[in-house]
Amino acid sequence: MKTQVGRNDRCPCGSGRKYKHCCERKVSGWSPGQRALFVLVLVVLVGGLVLAVSSRQEPTGPQMGVWSEEHGHYH
Repeated sequence: MKTQVGRNDRCPCGSGRKYKHCCERKVSGWSPGQRALFVLVLVVLVGGLVLAVSSRQEPTGPQMGVWSEEHGHYH
């Protein structure tokens, strides 16, 4: 029968440290630094996407060049 280790109990790996400062991070997944980096990258990507979409403008004013009936656009 396996007993659960509390966060403030000694770590079962034998290091002598508390479980929360030793092996709990290995079991719980991402460390706080990894989570912060992920959130930062996500914010930068979303911000860049919003900036790119908001700065996009349709061309205005008279068209330059000569209209080509053959190609269907200005040259």
